[in-house]
Parts: sequence; C-alpha cells; structure tokens
Amino acid sequence: MGNPSIDRLRERVRGPVVTPGSDAYDRARTVRNAMIDKRPAAVVHCADTGDVRAVVDFARDTGVDLAVRGGGHSVPGFGTCDGGVVADLSAMRTVRVDPAARTALAEGGATWGDFDAATHAFGLATTGGIISTTGVGGLTLGGGIGYLSRGLGLSCDNLVSADVVTADGDLVVASGKEHDDLFWALRGGGGNFGVVTSFRFRLAPLTDVYGGLMLYEPDDAVTVLRAYREAISAAPDRLGAFPAFQIAPPLPFIPEDRHGDLFIAVVACWAGPPGEGERALRPFRDAAPVVAEHVGPMPYPAMNSLFDALTPPGLQHYWKAAFATELTDEAIAAHVAHAPGLPAVNSTVHIYPIDGACHRVAPDATAFAYRDASFAAVIAGMWPDATANEANVAWVRDYFDAIAPHSQEGGYVNFMAGDDQSRIRANYRGNYDRLVEVKRAYDPGNLFHLNQNIRPEGVSHP
Repeated sequence: MGNPSIDRLRERVRGPVVTPGSDAYDRARTVRNAMIDKRPAAVVHCADTGDVRAVVDFARDTGVDLAVRGGGHSVPGFGTCDGGVVADLSAMRTVRVDPAARTALAEGGATWGDFDAATHAFGLATTGGIISTTGVGGLTLGGGIGYLSRGLGLSCDNLVSADVVTADGDLVVASGKEHDDLFWALRGGGGNFGVVTSFRFRLAPLTDVYGGLMLYEPDDAVTVLRAYREAISAAPDRLGAFPAFQIAPPLPFIPEDRHGDLFIAVVACWAGPPGEGERALRPFRDAAPVVAEHVGPMPYPAMNSLFDALTPPGLQHYWKAAFATELTDEAIAAHVAHAPGLPAVNSTVHIYPIDGACHRVAPDATAFAYRDASFAAVIAGMWPDATANEANVAWVRDYFDAIAPHSQEGGYVNFMAGDDQSRIRANYRGNYDRLVEVKRAYDPGNLFHLNQNIRPEGVSHP
C-alpha cells in the first residue's frame, strides 16, 4: 500500500523519490559513516531548487524529521534520519566559473573535487578541505579549514553569496547586501538556517603548488612538533602545513618493511612562487631525519585529494575536535602519549594551523568565532571493523580528554561527534546569542535540527 503523503511529494519533484522496498533504497539511505544505520521514509534525489523547496514543505507540513545531505561526510550522520525525509543534493553538482570576475557558483551537492576541477581549468582556486570528496556545502557552512586557509582565509571567508531555501519554503539570496543577518550566520553556523542550494565564492589565482608529506620516526615526534610550532608561526601566509600522526599505508615511496608502522608526518602545501617551494619547506625537512617523503610540484587538485584513498565510504567514524591558541609542550606531550593508539591506517590526528588570514577577520564578523585560535586539532577515528567500535571510541575520547586541558573550550563544528551537542554554545562563544536570534527569524520551529543544533528559544528536539 502506498503512502498518500509520499505520493503527493512524488508529484511535486522531478528527481527520484526512493522509499523502503525499492531496490535502490539501501544505497540511497547509506552515508559514509558505517556506524550510522538509519531508515528514512523517503530519500529525494533533488534535481533542482524546486525539488528542495518541495521537500522542505513536505517535512514542515507533515512534521517529520528533515535531513539534508550534500557530500555525505557528516561524521554524526546528519545526512540521514529514521522515519523522516532526506533531501539528497548529490545530483546538484554543477560548478560555473566566471574567470573575469574571479568567482565560482557551486550547487549545494558539489564536492571539492568538482569545484577544484572546474576552477583549476581557469588557474583559480579558493580554500577547500583536505579530502576532495567532502561536500562544498557542509565544509563551508561550518567554516572551512584547508590547505589555503593561512593565505586566503576559511572557505566561509571567501563566500560572496548563497541561495537558501528557508524553513517556510522561500528562496532567498543571502549576501552582504541582502539578508545580511542570514549571510553572517551561514558563515560558520552550520546547516541550522536553511538548505543552501548554491554558493558563490571569491577565487584567487592558483594553478600548481609545491608540497606533499614527509614522514619521521615517532621517537622524533616531540622534536618535529616543536619545530613545526616555531616554523609555522614565522612562515609566510602562502604556506599551509600541518603535523599528523599516521600509520604508513602501503605506498611505493615508503620502505616496504615500514608499511603499517606509526609515523609523525608533516603535510605541507606551498601556494607561492613554485621556485620558492623547496626553501619554504626547508624548516620541516631540517626538523629531524626524514624516513620517507612524497614532495614536489603538483596541481592544486592533486594536493587536495592526496588522502582520498584512506577515507573510502563504509568506515566506522568517531571524531573529536579542539581549538588551541598555542601548541604547548604539555599539549605535545599529550599527543605523543596517545597517538600510538591509532586504531587503523585510516585513522589520523591532524593539527591544522588557522592563523594568517584567518586572524585578520574579526571574531564577530562571521559566525566562526575562534579567530584567536592558532590551531585546530582533530582526532579522526576511522576504522573498518565494527566489532572494534567500543575500544576505538574509547581511544578517541581518552585522547580528547588528554588534550582538553591544553585547548580552548570550543572546537570546530565540522569535526564534532554526535554526542557533542553540549558544546554547542562554547563552539560559538559570544556569537551564540546572535545565532539564536537568526535561528528564530528564519527557522523558529527548528525544522533544521539534524545538525550541531542551535535551538530557538522554547523549542527542543531529540
């Protein structure tokens, strides 16, 4: 027997509506984090903004949960739900570049791989993430830390405007000139305020970069982290680099007898004049003996996809995040003590620099409040075996507890776990109350609550 409400939804949309019992249902309901196993009543593969409006209207009018999925990388699995409806934007992936204006318009389902391919053809780029399969939308709405952050700012700092379907089904354009309160909130406030069906970004000239990764013995971790701390604070903004703890995958540039061993790494991306790249990376190369490396000139899209193979769909995910003003000796000691517990080659710990251009934006200029933070650490627990979940989740939590005393109160919302809702006020600091006001203006009923949720007063959801 059909569902009359779902049947009416089918009549309003152009894209496929996938429901339980369909051969395509299991694939449609699946997100990248295999720890998440939910069964929505319908998944709508939106073909255009009109479809998005129809799904929003359906969820609001029927009172069911609404999940919005772009790239599907949400670690807590916010791109799906039980018994509700999913607005899947993955068919909306067009990226249009205006080389004269140095801008690009990306639809809400585009990935950074889509974006980089389109803009690279014109010798242009903006700050993306670290994995090319990440959705443009999710990364930008949470802030957007990437290789180019120190030189160009966060992804959200390069956002010029956004087309947004609000909770009442209206389509509005948010920019510095119209709906500027919404535009402010979108730049770091997550998916709390509507469905962004397209993003317009400012671009900068960039074709090739000089970079890659260098691996050092774990016994040199303290030395490397201290050297990194000093080097990055003095480095030109065009250098993006971060330390990482990584189990060596079976790659040809790593000695075969070291595959599976733990290393401390530095991942670097020089976006300045190519001839200056080797000199820019020299402080990292001199920090300690390099066991193996894959460093050289490469197209920026190649740099932005170096780690894609380590993060395939279907892994178990549990992450924690923290901001810090300094990478103190005490924090370094905590990292060195807990990193050897990395549960799988897919897992990693990154310590991203967010100084440079990120610091030249006022903390209240966008919703992203931590403009005094110099580092964003992420403990990215990823592993293939579900039977190891309890032990590996405990490792992530213990690791986070160890660095928390040396960190700021809040963390990067894009790296938060599903059990981090209690940190939401801390994540936005003094911007939180203003975000609540914007939420009340655009989503007073909290339709968009499957996220790191900013609740309007008097409304709560599970």
